[in-house]
Amino acid sequence: MLTGPQILAANLAAVRSRIDAAARAAGRPPGSVTLIGVTKGQPAEAVAAAREAGLRDFGENYVQEALAKVAAVPREGLTWHYIGQLQANKSRAVAEQFDWVHTVDRLRLAERLSAQRPFHGPPLAVCLQVKLAAEETKGGVAPGELPALARAVAALPRLELRGLMCIPPPSEDLAVQRGHFARLRELAEALRRDGLPIDVLSMGMSADLEAAVLEGATHVRIGTALFGPRRLHEPSH
Repeated sequence: MLTGPQILAANLAAVRSRIDAAARAAGRPPGSVTLIGVTKGQPAEAVAAAREAGLRDFGENYVQEALAKVAAVPREGLTWHYIGQLQANKSRAVAEQFDWVHTVDRLRLAERLSAQRPFHGPPLAVCLQVKLAAEETKGGVAPGELPALARAVAALPRLELRGLMCIPPPSEDLAVQRGHFARLRELAEALRRDGLPIDVLSMGMSADLEAAVLEGATHVRIGTALFGPRRLHEPSH
């Protein structure tokens, strides 16, 4: 009977196989896609087990829950990604403890992160979250407002604008999934034509990673397919 760590290792291999297959179908090298293990709702032990299994990138949605895990798991060799909606009054901890923030959607938040990023470390890598559909529960900048925000964020010190991120409406239709991800890719291409250094597309989760990779995802954010159901009570933001 498989134990917890064995199940996690098997899940990790299965997810990587899905990513590699989608990358090959898109004519891309498998190594061009970074797998971020989304550990929200999972205990620190799950992070440690995934680290032992070879996972190096971890994504968290809630600041206090995340900080406990960052402190509990050896940091060497790991990259921590903040992928949840971020309140301004919690930005300092994220600026100090994370390597990436994928959910910047307003200039005021970017300015706070820039001001709070410690000078002894590298710049904080950021992605701008784009809202591709009218969903009130999700953050994101409107596509029409994206170029101005991107230019402003790119000019801030202590931040490194890397790319775009989206969480599209759920769909089981591959064509619909690809349509949303293609839109984000097109927005990134337009920013690159304007001279902005966009090289990351953070898109795709457990149910739609194939569509995301086919449309150019460089980072996929996978939780359920790796770790199963959440085991911790979901905190408030």
